[in-house]
Amino acid sequence: MTQIATLTLNPTIDVAYEVDRVFHTRKIRTNSEFYAPGGGGINVARVFARLGGQATCHYLAGGVTGAALDNLLDRQGLSRNRVAISGPTRISFAALERESGKEFRFVPPGPAILPEEWRECLARLRDVECEFLVASGSLPPGIPGDFYARVASIMASRRIPFVLDSSGAGLSGGLAAGAIHLVTPSIGELAQLAGRPLDSRESLRAAAMDLVRSNKARNVAVTLGHEGALLADASGTRFVPAVKVVTRSAVGAGDSFLAAMVYGMGEGWTIDDAFRFGLAAGAAAVMNPGHDLADKDDVWRLYRQVPDID
Repeated sequence: MTQIATLTLNPTIDVAYEVDRVFHTRKIRTNSEFYAPGGGGINVARVFARLGGQATCHYLAGGVTGAALDNLLDRQGLSRNRVAISGPTRISFAALERESGKEFRFVPPGPAILPEEWRECLARLRDVECEFLVASGSLPPGIPGDFYARVASIMASRRIPFVLDSSGAGLSGGLAAGAIHLVTPSIGELAQLAGRPLDSRESLRAAAMDLVRSNKARNVAVTLGHEGALLADASGTRFVPAVKVVTRSAVGAGDSFLAAMVYGMGEGWTIDDAFRFGLAAGAAAVMNPGHDLADKDDVWRLYRQVPDID
């Protein structure tokens, strides 16, 4: 059984509501209420465990909301390693308006992290035991832009494959270390890295291959939403269209994609089959409401519908 560790620097308690209609000023009564531990790495761990793997969550959390996050993780049955911080863990919430089918999401920036706090996190990662380390999520205030590069260097020294899913400074800073095992940018994030619009399949392929040829990442999986995804490695690029499903929420689709792809790699599958499994998990996630992630049975069912890669 594959054992991974996930890193979440800016976790959240995700609260989801369903309402008949959203109004300004007036009090809006909700029809349902859901609570879940969230943040990129934690979501990856939740899906990875559903698929049959083992995951330990490493995360920064503080305040009474940090204690509540611990409790939510315990209820999920996930192993955890919390780095205590002085600031309170953030709470994000989403409201699904039944009348329109639209989802409204509110995401705060999170607490500022003190230097001694992020240094403690790095120190603990030097002793982590896993087959893959997956860092997912943006950098919270106070953490330097090269933080993920430092993590990558630690993992490289221990020969543990490092997987990165971030944006902005977290993505560009992490790639600066080079030799990332897998990176999963969206098309918008890849365009920002490339410094140019990627308005054609050719430009997209070229930007992804630039990361491979410059030794910044061995494998690049670019998510394209409802269009599918593109995979690039030393053998070239290939595109796979998305499985057509009814979309209920986009929350957690990228994390589900990443969890399933890492699961496939951990099981010894080819990178192409792991990539296809990730696509199935992304599709499974959007079928569910915003308070949930990919369901195991849905992932396996949709995997059989993903086209083979020639």
